[in-house]
Amino acid sequence: MQQARNKSQRSTRPPAARSPRLAAIDIGTNSIRCIVVEAEAQNGFRVLDDEKATVRLGEGLATSGRISAEAIERARQALRRMVRIADGLGVEHVEAVATSAVRKATNGAEFIATMRAETGLDIAVIDGRREAELATLSALHHFDMNNSRYVLIDIGGGSIEVVSAIGAHVEEIDSLELGAVFLTETFLNREPIPKDDMRRLRKHLRQELRRILGEPEFAPQCLIGSGGTVTNIASMVMARRGEQYDRLQAYDVLHSEVVHLLAMLERTSLRERRAIDGLSTERADIIVAGVTAIDALLRHYGANHLRVNAGGIREGLIIQSLKKYGLWTLETDRRDWLAAVTAFARACQADELHAEQVRRLAVAIFEAVPPATDLDQRARMMLEAAALLHDVGYFIGYSKHHKHSCHLIRHADLYDFSPRETEIIANLARYHRKSLPKSRHENFARLGSDDQKLVRKLAGILRLADGLDRRRGSAVRDISCYSTSGRFVIELAGSDDLSVEIYGARTKGDLFETAFGQTLDFKALPSL
Repeated sequence: MQQARNKSQRSTRPPAARSPRLAAIDIGTNSIRCIVVEAEAQNGFRVLDDEKATVRLGEGLATSGRISAEAIERARQALRRMVRIADGLGVEHVEAVATSAVRKATNGAEFIATMRAETGLDIAVIDGRREAELATLSALHHFDMNNSRYVLIDIGGGSIEVVSAIGAHVEEIDSLELGAVFLTETFLNREPIPKDDMRRLRKHLRQELRRILGEPEFAPQCLIGSGGTVTNIASMVMARRGEQYDRLQAYDVLHSEVVHLLAMLERTSLRERRAIDGLSTERADIIVAGVTAIDALLRHYGANHLRVNAGGIREGLIIQSLKKYGLWTLETDRRDWLAAVTAFARACQADELHAEQVRRLAVAIFEAVPPATDLDQRARMMLEAAALLHDVGYFIGYSKHHKHSCHLIRHADLYDFSPRETEIIANLARYHRKSLPKSRHENFARLGSDDQKLVRKLAGILRLADGLDRRRGSAVRDISCYSTSGRFVIELAGSDDLSVEIYGARTKGDLFETAFGQTLDFKALPSL
């Protein structure tokens, strides 16, 4: 009876309050995407669902000027399914936009009316400039572009939006009718692809980019790209590199890799392309045109890197909607990497005082290691992030918490860190205690040789810093480090006896000595 009464009491307890949920639907020329999110204080929102349907609204549009009946039916089914998913997840607001194909089609208004009648969606048809603004909102949410000049591109099936900007200030927005579906139907409509068709496509792209964009006034370090073509390029390059990162956000691709990828793609048949690792089979027929356009843009701007923004227009629409309904909790569209990392550590209930002490000590050691070790500013950022996050695994449990930390970090969306950098940070946390890096460890083996060397050095610093806060009481108040004659000297001062901290550092100094080829020497200075 007591058990039954307790069960009854539990069943009548009101459910915990849930944050508001929103959905954004992007109706493009090639596909329709629906993203469902929940408002969140830490990052603005968290993704609950991301549904995609390849409907090809732009199929035959270049010749007929109309969206075909078949494409309308595919869209109707996809949108009905997405609305049901949103309803099932308890979405309170749905924002839907249609882009190039619908605004160009002579029956675009009819399409909008049909979809509203079938799904209840109010769909806004937006122009290229609005597409670019939404893509920019998404990019600024993920990348620290402060004081940087950059070019953002969003490539769809019907058009490419190009944004030139400095930091948060947008200088110019252009919309080019050079989408992957449009270019394929106009120039590459034969299989196998004749060389003359490729030459005509390349010439057209060069002329259009020069005519619309003019000569670039600066050469950006990278292009930030969104859209299915960009994510598929990244997936294929990742497969060719033999890398196995869990996400594409912020993934970097070299222009030379785009060139080599395109050379391979244009020699393959459609059937062969469908079997390429990393390439979506649904995009195999339009990927050559899309990659050619990306190559042309990289050449036009003289950029050597393509960086992936996996969010794009639909994510920008989410940010806009959160603001519209008063649910945006972040002070600005752009975030600070250190604040974002700290917020993630806090969400995992990490010991913030210990984490900050380890970060402070790690930075002091980092700044003093011999300059010949070639540790740059990004390496320091990764070390600081790892110091703040090394104990987040306690959130799962103490036993093997270093491995739990590695797992949590690998699957975290760390602001402004690439998948490679996130993987390195996860490895640093993995090796802050217990065993040293070994080639048989799966998480370590998946890194390249250069990154393995970097992990050994940075993890050596992190282990040492963690040992210097052995009692987790920030006993070390002052630290000074220098290198001399094969020794790395660490001078410490505090308001208490530091023998435990020196013991902890000696115990965990093995990796540092191996990685840097120096013997550790500790000196306790008079108490402060």
